[in-house]
Amino acid sequence: MEALLQGIKILDFSYLLPGPFATMMLSDLGAEVLRVESPTRIDLARLAPPFVDKEGKVSCMHATLNRNKKSIALDLKKKDSLEIVRRLIRDGGYDIVVEQYRPGAMARLGLSYETLSEVHPGLIYCSITGYGQTGPLKDRAGHDINYLSLSGVMSYSGRKDTGPCQMGIQIADVGSGSNNAVIGILAAIIGRMKTGKGQHIDISMTDGLFPHHVVSGIRNLVGEEEPGFETELLNGGSLYGFYETSDGKYISFGGLEPQFLTAFLKALNLGPYLSRLMTPGIQDELRVVIAEKIRSCPRDHWTSVFEGIDACVDPVLSFSEATRSEHAQARGVLVDVPGPDGAPIAQVALPIKYSGYSPEYKWAGPALGRDTMETVRSLGFSENEIQAMRANGIFGDI
Repeated sequence: MEALLQGIKILDFSYLLPGPFATMMLSDLGAEVLRVESPTRIDLARLAPPFVDKEGKVSCMHATLNRNKKSIALDLKKKDSLEIVRRLIRDGGYDIVVEQYRPGAMARLGLSYETLSEVHPGLIYCSITGYGQTGPLKDRAGHDINYLSLSGVMSYSGRKDTGPCQMGIQIADVGSGSNNAVIGILAAIIGRMKTGKGQHIDISMTDGLFPHHVVSGIRNLVGEEEPGFETELLNGGSLYGFYETSDGKYISFGGLEPQFLTAFLKALNLGPYLSRLMTPGIQDELRVVIAEKIRSCPRDHWTSVFEGIDACVDPVLSFSEATRSEHAQARGVLVDVPGPDGAPIAQVALPIKYSGYSPEYKWAGPALGRDTMETVRSLGFSENEIQAMRANGIFGDI
């Protein structure tokens, strides 16, 4: 079965989470991804515990984010490295670049889109940053929490009495940065198939969060008030939400439609409230009543009660409970990937299902620079040239 992105070759200059997550998805789809890594400034994802090998050198995070990828160690501050990159693009077929340095950093290294597109006019060059390549914030440092804040998301994601709530996952990094990078690259590939021309893709993780206001925030654009904490149907301003159980766990209720709300209240023996739902203030009163009712029994009791009732009620599962669930196992959420010592490592699989393609998980994230010599030799450098570059420290200790 031929991979969907067979023949697509990507040079990945990214690090940490947004870029590597994007190229992980593309490699799962069959693209050949070569990471260009500094031998002196180690990607912190490589150092994040726990470790999955016996020697304690391969991070679980790195093993996942960089599966199926190759790694070449290059000190990009040394001029000979630029020639290696140019040959990879000109002769090696790597006509897609992904990078996530601050604007201008790649240009200072001689690796800007303008410079590299002279080597290959069809080059697709994707830059992932917090704030984009232009604008007054383009040079500012930031992380997921900053992008969520400046995009307005956190102004109504939280509680009235406690304010914004910190997310458990990196929504801006992955949901905005990684996903938009994948979309942008695939669209640019299709465009290149039609025109033969490449282009520079500017991905701002902050920009990418604005479309997520599609339910509540955009109403302000047509004159309605700003959304606030617990003022919206989906953020605590209705019965939709989470309810604590007697064992300190939670269940979720997502029944927006009348039939689900009816089933929910009847299962809780709160059917009499159905005739009063339009009474002013009744939602606040009912939320308290429901909370008290749910708090009277453990989570598994309520899971059992609602198991056969179509009311959009589910337990809030821990990660381990979620991955062990019958549904997750049936859907193949986890896969075993060969680790550095040959033993399989459990990882989260590509979540997209195709009727005619199944990803091949060849290896977990490789050692830094594992493919350096093989890659450089494939570009036509002589052994004398390679040894001279090695002596100059271009490859670090590889």
